[in-house]
Amino acid sequence: MAKRSSLSIRIVEGKNLPAKDITGSSDPYCIVKVDNEPIIRTATVWKTLCPFWGEEYQVYLSPTFHAVAFYVMDEDALSRDDVIGKVCLTRDTLAAHPKGFSGWAHLTEVDPDEEVQGEIHLRLEVVRGPRACRLRCSVLEARDLAPKDRNGASDPFVRVRYNGRMQETSVVKKSCYPRWNETFEFELEEGAAEALCVEAWDWDLVSRNDFLGKVVFNVQRLWVAQQEEGWFRLQPDQSKSRQEEDNLGSLQLEVRLRDETVLPSGCYQPLVQLLCHEVKLGIQGPGQLISLIEEMTSTECRQDVATSLLKLFLGQGLAKDFLDLLFQLELGRTSEANTLFRSNSLASKSMESFLKVAGMHYLHGVLGPIINRVFEEKKYVELDPSKVEVKDVGCSGLHRPQTEAEVLEQSAQTLRAHLGALLSALSRSVRACPAVVRATFRQLFWRVRERFPGAQHENLPFIAVTSFLCLRFFSPAIMAPKLFHLRERHADARTSRTLLLLAKAVQNVGNMDMQASRAKEAWMEPLQPTVRQGVAQLKDFITKLVDIEEKEELDLQRALGLQAPLVKEGPLFIHRTKGKGPLTSSSFKKLHFSLTTEALSFAKTPSSKKSTLIKLANVRAAEKVEEKSFGSSHVLQVIYTDDAGRPQTAYLQCKCVNELNQWLSALRKVSINNPGLLGSYHPGVFRGDKWSCCHQKDRTDLGCDKTRSRVTLQEWNDPLDQDLEAQLIYQHLLGMEAALREKHRELSAGTGAGSVPTGPCEAPEDPLAQLLQVLQNLREAHRSSPAGSLPAEPSRRLQPQT
Repeated sequence: MAKRSSLSIRIVEGKNLPAKDITGSSDPYCIVKVDNEPIIRTATVWKTLCPFWGEEYQVYLSPTFHAVAFYVMDEDALSRDDVIGKVCLTRDTLAAHPKGFSGWAHLTEVDPDEEVQGEIHLRLEVVRGPRACRLRCSVLEARDLAPKDRNGASDPFVRVRYNGRMQETSVVKKSCYPRWNETFEFELEEGAAEALCVEAWDWDLVSRNDFLGKVVFNVQRLWVAQQEEGWFRLQPDQSKSRQEEDNLGSLQLEVRLRDETVLPSGCYQPLVQLLCHEVKLGIQGPGQLISLIEEMTSTECRQDVATSLLKLFLGQGLAKDFLDLLFQLELGRTSEANTLFRSNSLASKSMESFLKVAGMHYLHGVLGPIINRVFEEKKYVELDPSKVEVKDVGCSGLHRPQTEAEVLEQSAQTLRAHLGALLSALSRSVRACPAVVRATFRQLFWRVRERFPGAQHENLPFIAVTSFLCLRFFSPAIMAPKLFHLRERHADARTSRTLLLLAKAVQNVGNMDMQASRAKEAWMEPLQPTVRQGVAQLKDFITKLVDIEEKEELDLQRALGLQAPLVKEGPLFIHRTKGKGPLTSSSFKKLHFSLTTEALSFAKTPSSKKSTLIKLANVRAAEKVEEKSFGSSHVLQVIYTDDAGRPQTAYLQCKCVNELNQWLSALRKVSINNPGLLGSYHPGVFRGDKWSCCHQKDRTDLGCDKTRSRVTLQEWNDPLDQDLEAQLIYQHLLGMEAALREKHRELSAGTGAGSVPTGPCEAPEDPLAQLLQVLQNLREAHRSSPAGSLPAEPSRRLQPQT
């Protein structure tokens, strides 16, 4: 059993930001830090003071985290990026909003004395003597201090203050992980109210010393504890009075903290088996629990519930059956064919999640080349005469400005080329589509045909398929390629308009060129020949797509099961340490890496033969490397053992903070259950005869910083966690338990059945009564769970003052 915390983060937009460029504008982006550790960077929105991002992230992290901060930055091509301001939300603030923090927050100025990080290891004790008592403070070490110097490190020392006296440790040069092991003593009077203050500073030869953080202790409590040792989090200096700040603008955020205690798998088996049994019975089942869950789930919760249910049934091999049940339920209550799957029902939301989980790699294969071409060409494209701006397209020929008609014709040609290329790629992709996706679309196609068999509904089965494939999967990816990981950055205004028009054309093809869709925007008429041709191509593609027999489906799934599933791939730069030579960024070599559930492999190119670098079973940690080691803040290290059991380290350089965190997250997820995972590591490198981080000379030293194996980002291709999904479903059902009991009473009154079970000895027969019993048993399991009552941090008798 484990206690897990997750943050759901949506960075919506900013407004009224100050201008940082000489043009009177800014190029803003956001950096998200959890306890001063950068984990997310949004795209840059160019030349605006009111940027829109609309980016969503799910972060899994340690339950002991303290705060999440959002820094709004201004990107500069030639100089260091400017800091505009920040918003900081503490864990306590988020915990006080069970439904999440949502709204506008004012940006505050970034004060260097408040930008502290890291922990300090202290031993405090009261030493009783024959005449007087003494307060002894041992300053042992510190870790993860803020780098204040240009070399990516600091020169830290510690000041210990008590009762008007101050003593200092020696200075440790170029280290954010210093070790002092120095002890100081002060005369102590019983009943003294003076506090003990331990401050960390960065020593500077020319300028003033930089503040690194402090810890303040109540000495009266130390009289009771007598002795205390541990790691204490450094706190900012908030003694200065804040002056009135200039208006730095605001940031709109949606942040939700969820703490889940996940029980052992056996506790969830009754719930999983009950839901699976309902899905296997389909609409013939007596209780129809899935129908009840949909009926009682609010609109704002429906996407989360759909995703958890889909992942649960996907892990049980019942995703197709679950979706088929939802199709039948929706078809059963639909009387008008033109409203089929148009609402945000559980079927629609579950199918959206299913396509993202099972079909994202397929989407990249079909759309990737077309999206890249649109970004590379950067052509001005516009079909709406009311929006054409001739001055934006420059001149053609002998410096003659293009006319509006020429702009419209050239735009139509460009869009016809992109749409034709997309439809051709789609037509060739039948075999590339995952077998489970094809089988699900086959079920959908024939269910719709059975429900609406008339000749007037001939196109309806095709439209049902395209309503998901084109309207809810391909079109959103075309309009926002960054959100589907097709591009690293948002499109500029010109490219966004091209993508929007292309997405509209794809929607028209998906609607089978219905008259209603054409009437809305008559200026799309120049694309109609390509659209009509695309409708024929799409119908032919769907006919082949759903033409998959059960034997072929099983054979394809079996063949896929023999291969280790791909978790992540992409280009990285590698440096493997050998000997005592210098480690520099120039010694990195670019290769194409592939991560599966079995190994981390590399090749010269994506199509070259792969060689295994590290077997996943041998991974002991995947962590960041401090910036000063290679002159880059985007280097990670994979610590592993070779076939002979000897410890080795591979250093991999990424191109940005997002890529760094994505690779770290993927490596941690696939190795989380490995035996022998490390609890500490060295964030530096062993250069010459010592570690660059803590200056220790023992190469086999345990490490000067703690590992962060639980800090990961959610991706659609994550390994399925059945227990976590079952816990999320249980929490949702618990929230509507009262409504379920009321529903059971209504059904019981109508059929003359017995009452709702109230004890574990009773054995209810109908599914709803069984579900209520399962919820009661899980509630009891959580109450008796030791993880459910664990404190967020190790308890101490002596706590620092805040």
